[in-house]
Amino acid sequence: MNGAAIARGASWLRNDLGEQVLPEGFDLREDPHIRRMGASRLFDGEGLPTASRVIVDGGRLEGWTLDLSSARKLGMESTANASRGTSSPPSPGLTNITLNAGSNTPQDLIRDMGRGLIVTSMLGASINGTTGDYSRGAAGLWVENGEVAYAVNECTIAGNLREMLMRVTAADDLPEWRQMVVPSLLVEGMTVAGA
Repeated sequence: MNGAAIARGASWLRNDLGEQVLPEGFDLREDPHIRRMGASRLFDGEGLPTASRVIVDGGRLEGWTLDLSSARKLGMESTANASRGTSSPPSPGLTNITLNAGSNTPQDLIRDMGRGLIVTSMLGASINGTTGDYSRGAAGLWVENGEVAYAVNECTIAGNLREMLMRVTAADDLPEWRQMVVPSLLVEGMTVAGA
């Protein structure tokens, strides 16, 4: 959803504005004005006043994340999302993101999973931003018959982001103290490989 990637045509979401990108009922919101949160800000890196906004509403993609440059290239208005580094020009960035919770507990999702992997850590990165193809090293806990069986290390999980995001189920465990507030997610149909 990064406007710079959209303007370059380098995002798998480039043609999906207004389209379903998450299951119905999912909302993704940004609120840069949360008190006592390190990422909160009244102005973006280009001096524009920030505001709360809905990025995904009911599963539909409502807008890109834009700074002045990417907005100009796309013929749109900036969303006041410019982030500034110490040695680079401003670029689009997000603050204080919340994905709404589901109604099941994480234990319910593990039980419903039957057989699969609870990912506790990831390493490396092989994500093709243009196609959405995804492959990363992972470690975690193997689940058999809806119960944790043993620890797993040095495996690979793979899939396609478009397909993965349309098959997520959210738990009810929203952490309240993070910049990105996302519940535990069950993703069906991913490939898991390893010895």
